[in-house]
Amino acid sequence: MIIDCAYYKDGQRSGEGAVPLEEVAARRSEGGFVWLGLFEPGAEELAQVRDAFGLHELAVEDAQSIHLRPKIENYENDVRLVILRTARYDDAEEEVDFGNIAIFVAPTFVITVRQGVASKLHEARQRLEQRPELLAAGSSSALWAILDEVVDDYAPVVAGLERDIDEIEATDFYRAVHPLIAVVAAIERTTAAPELLPYLRDVQDHLLLVDEEVAAQRDLLGTVLQANMAVISVEQTKVGVRQNSTMEQLTVLATIFLPLTFITGFFGQNFAWLVQHISSYTAFIVYGLGGLVVPLALLFWWMRARMPHADTSAAAAEPAGTGHH
Repeated sequence: MIIDCAYYKDGQRSGEGAVPLEEVAARRSEGGFVWLGLFEPGAEELAQVRDAFGLHELAVEDAQSIHLRPKIENYENDVRLVILRTARYDDAEEEVDFGNIAIFVAPTFVITVRQGVASKLHEARQRLEQRPELLAAGSSSALWAILDEVVDDYAPVVAGLERDIDEIEATDFYRAVHPLIAVVAAIERTTAAPELLPYLRDVQDHLLLVDEEVAAQRDLLGTVLQANMAVISVEQTKVGVRQNSTMEQLTVLATIFLPLTFITGFFGQNFAWLVQHISSYTAFIVYGLGGLVVPLALLFWWMRARMPHADTSAAAAEPAGTGHH
C-alpha cells in the first residue's frame, strides 16, 4: 500500500498530498528527487514500482524478505538498497516488536518498503520537510532522516529493556543495533552531500551509545543466566547427594539380609540329604546358625580387608606438606 508519494526540488515539496505513481516517476528527469513510501505492499504493487523506477528484480525480492540484521547492497544505475531493522517496546506486553525498512536510494528517488508496525516514517518525512536546507541536498537527506528516526526509536527500547532486563528480546535487539554501525559508517563514507556529514555523524554517535547500553544489558543478562545455571547445578548436586545416601542405606540393608536370604533359600530346599540329616533341634541349630555365622564372618573379613586399602588411598590423596612435624 502506498502511504505517501511526493516530489521534492530545491528543498521544497511540490504540491499538497500524494502524487500519482506514474506522474511522480516521470518528473524525475526535471531534477530533484521522488520519495515513495510503501507499507507491506503486495507483489503486484511492487511490480508496478519496479517497472516505473527500473529496480533490479533481486533487489525487489530482497526488500520483501524479513531480515534479522541491517545491511547495505549496491545495484546497477547507482541504486543502493539499505535494510534497517526497527524496534518498538510494548509496555503492556513487556516485549519488543520488530519491523523492517528496505530503502532504495538513487540520485533521483528514495523508495521505502516497510514491514511491521514498528516502522513508522511519517515523523521523519515531516521533520525533513521543515529543514529545506537539508532537503536541498537531494535523496541523501531522506536517507539521513530515516536513519535518524530509526536510531532515535531505539532509545525507548533500551529504557524498556532496562526495566525488564530478563526478557530474552535483549539479545534479538542487539542483532538489530550492532550491525547497523557498519551500515551507517558506509553511508557516511559514500554520501555526496558534505552538508549532511555532521548529521550522519550525530546519528552514528547516538547509535554507538545505544550499542554500548545494549551490550552492557546483554552482558548482564548473560551473568544472570550463568548465576541461574549455577543455582540449578547446586540443586542438582544436592539431589544427587541425597540419592547416593539413600542408595548407600539400601545397600547396607541388602548386605545385612543377604546371609539370611541365603539360609532361608538353602533350608527351604526339599531334597533327601537335608531332610534325613536335620532331624533334631541340635542339628537345626548347628546347621542353621552355622550357616548364618559363616557368611557373616566372611562378610566381616572382606570389609576389614577393604578398609586398609581405602585408608591408603585417602592418605595418598592428601597434598604434600599436610603431615605433622
